[in-house]
Amino acid sequence: MKRTDVIVIGAGQAGLAMSRCLSADSVDHVVLERGRVGERWLSERWSSLRLLSPNWQTRLPGYHYQGSDPDGFMSSSDFAEHLTGYARSYSAPLELETTVRSVRAADSGYRVATDRGDFAAASVVLATGYCDRPFVPAMARRLGPDVRQLSPSDYRGPEQLPEGGVLVVGASATGVQLADEIQRSGRPVTLAVGSHLRLPRRYRGRDILWWLERMGIFGETVDKVRDLDAARRAPSWQLVGRDDHRSLDLPTLQAQGVRLCGRLTDIEGSRLHFADDLPRSAQEAERKLWRLLARIDAFAAVSGMAEQIEVDDGPCRFRAPQGPTRLNLRNAGIRSVVWATGYRRSYPWLQVRGALDPAGELHHHKGVMEPGGLYALGLRFQRRRSSSFIDGVGDDAVELSEHLTTWLRQRQSRAA
Repeated sequence: MKRTDVIVIGAGQAGLAMSRCLSADSVDHVVLERGRVGERWLSERWSSLRLLSPNWQTRLPGYHYQGSDPDGFMSSSDFAEHLTGYARSYSAPLELETTVRSVRAADSGYRVATDRGDFAAASVVLATGYCDRPFVPAMARRLGPDVRQLSPSDYRGPEQLPEGGVLVVGASATGVQLADEIQRSGRPVTLAVGSHLRLPRRYRGRDILWWLERMGIFGETVDKVRDLDAARRAPSWQLVGRDDHRSLDLPTLQAQGVRLCGRLTDIEGSRLHFADDLPRSAQEAERKLWRLLARIDAFAAVSGMAEQIEVDDGPCRFRAPQGPTRLNLRNAGIRSVVWATGYRRSYPWLQVRGALDPAGELHHHKGVMEPGGLYALGLRFQRRRSSSFIDGVGDDAVELSEHLTTWLRQRQSRAA
């Protein structure tokens, strides 16, 4: 059995950020990864995907983008290469191609069983990410076998899909990107739209994320949010990273010929039922959009930036049509469905009493779990609004590593 002070599970941006902080504090640790560094970015993302955040915002503890295109957007494979370079920059203690089978409490702390032997440590950091497993609703089982079904983790490109129409379910960042790409391939797309957040890619001459960062929105902590559960449930933004920096939203998709429907509510073989809530959900997204842009305008004025930046009327205003409430897949020529319905987390290997709440999520307070020595990193709104972002997980890692190292010293002091 291999022994160390800390075991970090996951070698994505969260796990490597924690590892870098632990290395800086000379804490003995190991990073366990079931595949390669950044495995999900390599094997569970479609080929054309680019990051939603610009390159200049790709910052992790002790490491940041230094290329010649700070306003561009990395592809998923480029970002995996970036993470590999990050791991090399501080000689990360990696154990790759190592699948965790169980984590259990032990007398000395925790015992982690893997397919390559067992590890023991006083502390374990769970850095397996927020986007763990694609969520596909139970009603998907009622679709006929003649309909091809894919999740975003399975999808690689339109060529995977049979000829004919495609239903994309979900209109957050993933759903709108896939609807756009598939529609451009010549396959007519129907998009089932639920709650969503509309954002322009650029506003008043700057990337929208530049504004959100400058205004301090990303740094808002869990203690300052009125309804934390609602904030954690909020859909992701309708954004896309492209060289032309164009926006991607419902009016753009409608102009391309995508048919918009409300939320998918039921499936009966080839017959689909949709809520009549498309105008209402689009109107709510419009309200939030224009409220945010008004905040940006006010911030620009108060900070003295208004005269230095472009005047921008903002995106076009949008009133969604009343979409169909029923659709027969056969009659509509729809032969495939892509489920862009979000992600869930699953921890069948985590066998520590009290580690999970009744819903199966990690039970934690700002990433600190019970019993002592167990930590989580990379969850949505874990400590601040940007906790699950590439550019935000590092701040959480710094704070959690400080908590962890203090806990280790106190533990060692008591043992002495």
